[in-house]
Amino acid sequence: MDNADTAYRDLVENQQDLIVRFNLEGRLLFVNTAYCETVGKARDHLVNSVFMPVTDERYSDVIATQMTKLFRPPFACTVEQWIQTGKGMRCISWSAKSVLGDDKTVVSIVATGRDITPIKKEQRAIRKRDEELMLLLECGSQMYYTHTTDHTMVFVSPRIRDLLGCRPKDGKRTWTDYLTDHPMNASGLERTIRAIASGRREPPYRLEMATRDGRKIWIEVNEIPVVKNGKTVAIAGAITDVTDKMAVEEGLAEAEFLIKDVSGDKKVSEYRSRVAFPQAKSGPLGYFRSLFNRSSDDDDEEDVFADVPTNLR
Repeated sequence: MDNADTAYRDLVENQQDLIVRFNLEGRLLFVNTAYCETVGKARDHLVNSVFMPVTDERYSDVIATQMTKLFRPPFACTVEQWIQTGKGMRCISWSAKSVLGDDKTVVSIVATGRDITPIKKEQRAIRKRDEELMLLLECGSQMYYTHTTDHTMVFVSPRIRDLLGCRPKDGKRTWTDYLTDHPMNASGLERTIRAIASGRREPPYRLEMATRDGRKIWIEVNEIPVVKNGKTVAIAGAITDVTDKMAVEEGLAEAEFLIKDVSGDKKVSEYRSRVAFPQAKSGPLGYFRSLFNRSSDDDDEEDVFADVPTNLR
């Protein structure tokens, strides 16, 4: 063995990454020291054994599908494999490349593997944290969203999708697609545009939106621009369904306008207060006088009470 071969072998054997070579039948032709140490088996035992033995059918199908790329340009693929080691189950990311013969056909495959178990655990922890955060967000009355500066929705709370009747395959849409032609919507859109331009938060506003099944709903919007390097890059906000609240407010406004007291100068709120808390001077009689706006004097009161039995006065 010449110096070049020795240097090459030293390079391969001292790698922390796993290096293997296997034939078209999937049997190992070469394994480096790192691979032997990882799986806890001797080199002689591993050579000619089947590479990538997978017991889980789901993972087996995924790996098989990816490895078909080794037989067509660019003759390379990347797969992940969970294997049993002395440290327990570890996830190895394999980068495989085909070795071509003189006739450009595949004669064997070389693969390098790297232990990505810590990355997988971190990703799992992030997913769990995201699920817990989403559960927390979905428990409140507010529903959250983000959209780009051109109004394209990026994140939409599942409850917002349910509220509007969005389908999973609807794809990305602008939030303005759901607006009705109500005049109040123009001022809401203007506030969003102003927040994007200035990078400053605007006061809450209300919008009327149309659901997929044709219903009209009212929402209250509270949002804030996301600014990076002095430029607005997105809008993040929360909405609350105020459809029922709007109906109540409209009903009260109509009642206040239509119902007035006898003088015509005071609204129903004052009238209601006067009925609920009458300033009666003489018991039941004063109460009825206040209702009918009658003037009273002591003589009238005495005349009425003259006919009332003493025990009822």
